[in-house]
Amino acid sequence: MATPAGRPHTKANAVRTYTPKASEIERSWYVVDAEGLTLGRMATEVARRLRGKHKPTFAPHIDTGDHVIIINAEKVVLTPGKAETKMIWRHSGYPGGISSETYANMLDRAPAEAVRRSVRGMIPKNRLGRQMLTKLKVYAGPEHPHAAQNPQPLEIPGARART
Repeated sequence: MATPAGRPHTKANAVRTYTPKASEIERSWYVVDAEGLTLGRMATEVARRLRGKHKPTFAPHIDTGDHVIIINAEKVVLTPGKAETKMIWRHSGYPGGISSETYANMLDRAPAEAVRRSVRGMIPKNRLGRQMLTKLKVYAGPEHPHAAQNPQPLEIPGARART
């Protein structure tokens, strides 16, 4: 069998897939101040950091992502009208056990959970995604207990809500 360039196909000229080793993965800590940020735009960048897609050593089958701390989750904003119309659904597993809630109610009741669910929807739905989600820490207020990790501030371009 020949390659498109006409050379015979051998192991010497085959393209190798790069797989980072566990010892090569370096994890950083980032802190995001969610005050005034649009929820969806912030969640996409946070999910990207959790997966490690911003690194040149990204591999889709290995968790190469960083730790992300989100503070001031209670001050996150949604685009106009979405807080009252977008619903959050959950099911108990029993017949007739479906319940719904608007994002406005969820942000009033449990703002950290609303932000966490938004990020969770943007990462893979498998064991690897659940492992990535453990690196996400969300707090409703401005305080967090991770000062010892020396997190760097993460600026998210285009996520500031227009007023």
